[in-house]
Formats: sequence, structure tokens, C-alpha cells
Amino acid sequence: MPKFAYTALDAHGQTVQDTLEAGSQQEAIQALRQSGYYPTEVVEASKAAKPFARSKPTRPAKGAGGKSAKDIKLSIPFLEKKTIKPKTQMIFTRQLATLIDSGLPLLRGLTVLAKQEPDPVLRKTLGKLSDTVQGGSTFSDALAQHPRIFNKLYVQMVKAGETGGMMELALVRLADFQEKAQKLKNKVVSAMFYPVIVLIIAVLILAFLMVYIVPKFEQIFADMLGGKALPALTQFVIDTSKFVQNQWFVIVGGLVVFIVVYNILAKTTKGRVILDQAKLKLPLFGDLTKKSAISRFTRTLGTLVDNGVSILQALNITRDTAGNSVVSDAIQDVHDSVKEGESIVTPLEKSGIFPPMVISMIDVGEETGQLPKMLLKIADVYDDEVDNTVAGLTSLLEPVMIVFLAVVVGTIVIALFMPLVSIIQGLQGG
Repeated sequence: MPKFAYTALDAHGQTVQDTLEAGSQQEAIQALRQSGYYPTEVVEASKAAKPFARSKPTRPAKGAGGKSAKDIKLSIPFLEKKTIKPKTQMIFTRQLATLIDSGLPLLRGLTVLAKQEPDPVLRKTLGKLSDTVQGGSTFSDALAQHPRIFNKLYVQMVKAGETGGMMELALVRLADFQEKAQKLKNKVVSAMFYPVIVLIIAVLILAFLMVYIVPKFEQIFADMLGGKALPALTQFVIDTSKFVQNQWFVIVGGLVVFIVVYNILAKTTKGRVILDQAKLKLPLFGDLTKKSAISRFTRTLGTLVDNGVSILQALNITRDTAGNSVVSDAIQDVHDSVKEGESIVTPLEKSGIFPPMVISMIDVGEETGQLPKMLLKIADVYDDEVDNTVAGLTSLLEPVMIVFLAVVVGTIVIALFMPLVSIIQGLQGG
């Protein structure tokens, strides 16, 4: 009979690791539940990373006043972090779904996860959630009290799971949604990463040449040419070098002004629309931004409707989490259309953002009553489109950025060597 290594929680919420013999994994899980344990992981001992030994939780050493050393920390309210990373939230969501699916009550699951959560913000929030649920509130109402950590999408998904008696399924879908959204974000960031790094390197090289190298050559030219006129290109490079050295504060100030103006525009409604429209029309990157926005919209709306959230509420949540004001305005038009009893296809066509293929698939989904599945299928298609776009951008930008760097540095080198040719010819003639 095979051996199975397991990790489980006992009646007090403490983690226990050990092995047992059973005919199958399902029999092992059943045996653990009959013994009063809540299994979180059961695998064959031969496939486990390392054999499990029975373990007992260790308690932190107590310090003065009966508090653990971990609890004695200097706390400054306005410097405290109040949000958590998406990956941290995704792991918590999946762990809570596993515990509830294993038969552990919600309150006990929150308590267990709070004890073992390494992130201080989430650990503190889980304690507050436990207190609120214990006071008689629903889990979704408790989550709604922490909007900086759990957004409307999260709260509504949990609320729909509570209403339909499918809490663990709702949490699993949430975790899947978060994982795919994070992957999509990472793909977009990776596409931007390479050109930004090359641009930074180019600026550093240019600054070094302008501040240290060009002035030395200027002195050489003044000594060797005796005041003769320099080639136009060389004079331009030298003048640029002097401007960088003497007016560097103008460059830095201009950069600061640009950042400040950008942030001010991003905080106003009209400014945000202008910036988001520009992002969608950027050469090379505009197409990537549009595809990622479509994927985000369809996956969010599809996940919410598939989980039982009403279409109007789902559209409101999708609008608030779209990440692009142009897309948000299009979703608002869809919401108004559906509220009047019309189709969602017409306002999507008018927006000019969504391609005909997407509109056709949504239209078919509406007619056949399979709108959630069709939306999720579109999201999968556009995830692949983002993959292909990122791969194409990377292969295109590599040679473009290398050529750009070579042209800039090469121009400076040529400008500095042109007077040297005249100096060499003068020496040969002398």
C-alpha cells in the first residue's frame, strides 16, 4: 500500500505534517478528515520534495511584557504601507479556497491564514476580517471595509459566491483571474523594459561624452588649429557639450516640469482622456496597449457574469477597473445601452476601440446565451495576441535601439575626428 505525505490543520488550526498509508490519494484525504484533520496538501511520499516528519508549530519567544519580539515594532502611521502586492492577494485567495474546500469553516480559515501570513498589512487585515465576520457580518461586507486591498471586483465575486453557496469556486475563479491578469501585466512591462534600459544607457553614454570627452578634444583643437574654424558638425557637438555643462539645471528642470505636468494631467478627467488616447495611438506600443485593454475588459466582464454577478453591476465594476479612460467611457455607453434594454454590441462598435472580430464574437455570445464563455474565449485569444505582439516588438526594437545608439555615438566620434584629419594633414605638410 503506497504512502502519502500530507500537510493538514488540526482542530486548533495548527499545521501538522506526517505520512500515512492508503490505497489512493482520495482515501488518504478521507482518512485525514475522519481523524479530525483538514488536509491542505496530500501527495505520494515518493513524489514529495522531501519526506514529511510530524511537525509542531513553534511559538515566538516572549519578550518583556509578554509580547513577542515580532510584535515590538516602531509604528509611524503615515509611513505604514496600506496595500499588498497582487501576487500576495492571489496566494491568499487560493489558500482560502483550498481551506474552505477541505471543510474548514470560513472564520477558522481566516484565523489560520492570519497566523502564517508573512505580509504585515495582510496579516493585520485578516485579523480585522475575522473580527468583523465573528461579529455577524458577511464575508463580502467585511471585505468591502478594506477597499485599498480588496477592490469592487473582489467583493462582488465573493458576494456572488456567498449568494450561490459556491464560495470556494468563486475564490478559485478569483485566483485564476488574478494570476492571468498579472501575467498579462508582466508581458506588457517586459515589452517596455528593453527600450527603456537601452535609452537610459544611451543617455548615460551621451552625458559621459559631453561632460568629459568633448571638452578635452575642444582644448586639443584650440591648441593645434590656432583658432581656425571647425567643421559645422564638430562645432555643433562642442556647443551642445557647453550647453549640457553650463545649463544642466535647465535640462533637469525641464524633466521635472514634464513629470509634474504629466501627473497633473493624469489626475484630471480631461487630461486623463488625452493621455489615454495618446497611449492607444502610440506607434508600436499603441497596438499592444489596445490588445491588453481588450483582454482585461473581456476577462473581467466574463469572470463576473460567469460567477453570477448581474450584467449591469458587472459593467460598473469593469468600467472602474478598465485602466484606460477611453475604454471606461465605452463601457459606460454599454452600461447605458443595456440599462435601456438594448444590445451591448452597438455602443462597442461606436467606440472604435474594439475590432470587428471581438464585436462579432460578443454578438454571437449574446444571441446564443453564452456571453460569459465567449468573453473569456476572447480574453484567451487576446492574451495570445499580446504574447505575439510582445515577441514582435522585442525582435523589432533590439536592432532599432542598437542602430539608434550606434548612430548617436558614431556621429559624436566622427565630429571629433574630422578636425583631427586637418591637424594630421597640416603636420604632414609641415
